[in-house]
Amino acid sequence: MTTPLDGLLAEHAELESRLADPAVHADPALARSLGRRYAELTPVVETARELDRVDADLTTAREFAAEDTSFRAEVTELESAHAALQDRLRTHLVPTDPDDARDAILEIKAGAGGEESALFAGDLLRMYLRYAERRGWRAEILDANPSDLGGYRDVSVAVKAGRATSGGVFGRLRFEGGVHRVQRVPVTESAGRIHTSAAGVLVLPEAEEVEVDIDPNDLRIDVYRSSGPGGQSVNTTDSAVRITHLPSGLVVSCQNEKSQLQNKESALRILRARLLVVARDRAQAEASAARASQVRTVDRSERVRTYNFAENRISDHRVGFKAHNLDQVLDGELDEVLDALVAADLAARLTAGVGT
Repeated sequence: MTTPLDGLLAEHAELESRLADPAVHADPALARSLGRRYAELTPVVETARELDRVDADLTTAREFAAEDTSFRAEVTELESAHAALQDRLRTHLVPTDPDDARDAILEIKAGAGGEESALFAGDLLRMYLRYAERRGWRAEILDANPSDLGGYRDVSVAVKAGRATSGGVFGRLRFEGGVHRVQRVPVTESAGRIHTSAAGVLVLPEAEEVEVDIDPNDLRIDVYRSSGPGGQSVNTTDSAVRITHLPSGLVVSCQNEKSQLQNKESALRILRARLLVVARDRAQAEASAARASQVRTVDRSERVRTYNFAENRISDHRVGFKAHNLDQVLDGELDEVLDALVAADLAARLTAGVGT
């Protein structure tokens, strides 16, 4: 009888063969798609192979231990390793979000709190840029609407796995979606009182151009002069671009680049990511509910995480995570809190019996 594991092992072998074919790499989009799936299955295959090896060693050790008691310690050690590998394999076999292996687009928007909220949005942007740097990912600001004091009213950034790293950017960052609340004394506060403000984060899986077919006739493209601070060409030419996708009503604006063409391409990248989510949500009601809950309103009551500067404390309200290293987290050391969120998500899926 063929088991789900057998099917995954066969799929991995087929992918390995296809990726070795130069003809596949003549189609970059196909090669990326196959490579993402290959990377997703590789931990399953490696764990299964290691389990087979330990299983064979355990059988041999038990045979020796039946005749020589000095092998009992080795049997105990191998039994422990065998159990751990079984648990790891069971974890790998729990189905994941099909978008987890993709790159991601983050949209950060200032909310309640005025200029202080915009400054906090800038803090979040720097935190994600530093985290990407620590992970060996590449981050590119697609569009930014700066505030007067150096923050951001809204900013969009694409995060991609680097050449030396595997994929999985969206799978790691998707838990950042939601409203982030900050408690601190604003720079604009003369009386030294602590204020609370918020910024919203939306995380989208980046779509390949071939995955989302956009009919040019469905687009209304408006150009206008960029606003905000800038150097030569900014505010003096019609380089900013606003794209309206008429069938869905989605609107994307970009003004970060000096070139109208570059702004158009950035806007299309964001639009493709949003349309991919819309298409998936229509097919998967569960995914729709999960993503819709990321950012309903940028309001202090809809928080997923609080950053308390007075106590140097970060609290994630979804899993009860607390730590007093806010300064380090804002410097990009996000792994501890993200590990807690990933572990909680996995535990919930295991408890629900997903994949069994």
